[in-house]
Amino acid sequence: MKKIILILSLIAFSSINAQDKFFTKTGEIKFEASVPSFEEVKAKNNKVTAILKTDTGEIAALALIKGFRFKIALMEEHFNENYAESDSYPKAKFTGEIQNFSLDSYKENIKQNILIKGKLTFHGVTKTIEIPSTLIKTNNSINLLATFTLKANDFEIKIPNILRKKVSKNIDVTLDLKLIKK
Repeated sequence: MKKIILILSLIAFSSINAQDKFFTKTGEIKFEASVPSFEEVKAKNNKVTAILKTDTGEIAALALIKGFRFKIALMEEHFNENYAESDSYPKAKFTGEIQNFSLDSYKENIKQNILIKGKLTFHGVTKTIEIPSTLIKTNNSINLLATFTLKANDFEIKIPNILRKKVSKNIDVTLDLKLIKK
C-alpha cells in the first residue's frame, strides 16, 4: 500500500511540476529601421508581457504599440499615427512554441540555441515566423534572447515615397524576455 501511495504521489508531483509557467510583465522589444546617413529610426518597449508553459513549450507575448519609445517625440507620434496606426491596432501579439522543448534538457546558466515558431500579429496582419533564439535557464527563471528581421511590407506598413530612402524596409528586432517561475 505504501508503494502505491508513493507512486501516485510521484505521478501527481511530476504532473504538477510539468505545468510550471514562467511569466514577465517587463520584457523588452527593440526595433530599428535606420538607414546610414539619416536620422536614427529606433524604439524600445520594456513593458512586454509574456508567458511560457514548460509542459508544452508554448509561449505567448503581448506588447502595447504605444509602449514603444523613441528618442524623438515627433518620430514616436508619426510611428503611432501613420505607420503602426496604434489607435486601430493597439497591440502586437505573438503565440508560438519552442521547438523540441524540454525544460529538463537545458543546463543551468548556459546559453543554448533554440527555435521558436509561431504567429506574429502586428498592424492587423498575422504572419507565421521562425525566430532563432537563445535560452538561458537559471533556478527560477528563463531568459529568452533573440534578434531577427521583419519586413515592413509583410505587415502592410506603407512607407511614403518621400521617406523611402530614410527608413529601411527591413526592421531589425531584438527581444529580451526574463521569465520568472510563476
